[in-house]
Amino acid sequence: MRTCREMGVPTVAVYAEPDARAPHAYFADERVPLAGPSPRQAYLDIDQLVRVARERGADAVHPGYGFLSENPSFAEACVNNGLTFIGPSASSMRAMGDKVEARRRMIEAGVPVVPGTTALRDEQAAVTEAARIGYPVLVKAAAGGGGIGMRVAQQAGELPAAFEACRRAAQASFGSPDVYLERYLSHPRHIEIQVLADGHGTTLALGERECSIQRRHQKLLEETPAVGLTDARRRAMAEAAVKAAAAVGYQNAGTIEFIVSGEDFYFLEMNTRLQVEHPVTELVLGIDLVREQVRISRGERIPAQGYSSPRGHAIEFRINAEDALRNFMPTPRRIQRYAPPAGPGVRVDSGIRPHQEISPHFDSLLLKLIVWADDRDAAIGRGRRALQELVLTGPISTSFIQEHPRLLEKTREFDAQGSPLESLYGGAEVAAAIAAAVID
Repeated sequence: MRTCREMGVPTVAVYAEPDARAPHAYFADERVPLAGPSPRQAYLDIDQLVRVARERGADAVHPGYGFLSENPSFAEACVNNGLTFIGPSASSMRAMGDKVEARRRMIEAGVPVVPGTTALRDEQAAVTEAARIGYPVLVKAAAGGGGIGMRVAQQAGELPAAFEACRRAAQASFGSPDVYLERYLSHPRHIEIQVLADGHGTTLALGERECSIQRRHQKLLEETPAVGLTDARRRAMAEAAVKAAAAVGYQNAGTIEFIVSGEDFYFLEMNTRLQVEHPVTELVLGIDLVREQVRISRGERIPAQGYSSPRGHAIEFRINAEDALRNFMPTPRRIQRYAPPAGPGVRVDSGIRPHQEISPHFDSLLLKLIVWADDRDAAIGRGRRALQELVLTGPISTSFIQEHPRLLEKTREFDAQGSPLESLYGGAEVAAAIAAAVID
């Protein structure tokens, strides 16, 4: 909405009842409440969203990065009703949304993938394939992402339970029980490449983001550039990302996610939308990715030679309503005091205001604190200062990280238990390095 205001484009906000006091509902030029049997279902009601857009005279829809943002049926509904969908085509979404189909296309395009299988519904087939791949293996939902339903089987005796649990979660979350297997890589890093593609044949890789610090397979910290990548590795990953996007005729902004293990890197998945962590890329490149999304959706060209060279180092801290010392349990409560940090190189993307009730119905993300500086050490120091400056009372949040001297010790305990700050996409040494840098 800020980007649209700068571009002279009026906006319409939609909101479910718990978000009636949310900042986005007041920032837009118009606001429209959504009806539904539950707040979540209100945001997933494609017919209602399209109807509101048409009634208010909108000519385009930006899906954000949650709910229907990667739903091809929503993209189709917009186009079929004369609305521009500010994102990729439905066909590109479908190609990358089905993880098994995405793996097949990546193999054809020459993009490296983790050894794995096609979709499986039979437990015995899973047992046979796991023996071929070699333990440990990951059981993953074919139609999903974000780590939802994912299970690890360290040995053959654990596979039946993991297979069935993942199938149930896949059916409940994505409407399909199909799952597949991948070799489990115990200490890789999670590194993703931002891509941008227009409708005139230009596809750009805009650098990488390190996303290895996670809890329950959900990212907590992101930074760019990634530490320890050689220029040759960066170029190879960028080239693979461009190949991956081109393989599905991709247009608009998207992210190719890789896991890096030793000297090898493998395609993980594509997020066919704007990522939560996009601000770190914006800060080092000095561009507005949302503006570029709007321009692409209008049929405009992006610069074939690319944008300016990246400068400095950026880190994003996700401030969630979660208690890190209680296994990252969500803490939905009323916000009492909120004063974001400021100063040079500090950006805050917030969805909250004082006295707002934090609903248990949605994701626990409250705000994103992003810092930029000339180099990584300076960015870490700025991040530490900004975290200490942030005032946020009411819900316990991950902003309390600087107030818990024992959190690093607790993090190691959790990690040893295979709990929230998992090593699936980041070795203990990576977690310790970043955690030690931001913990007082």
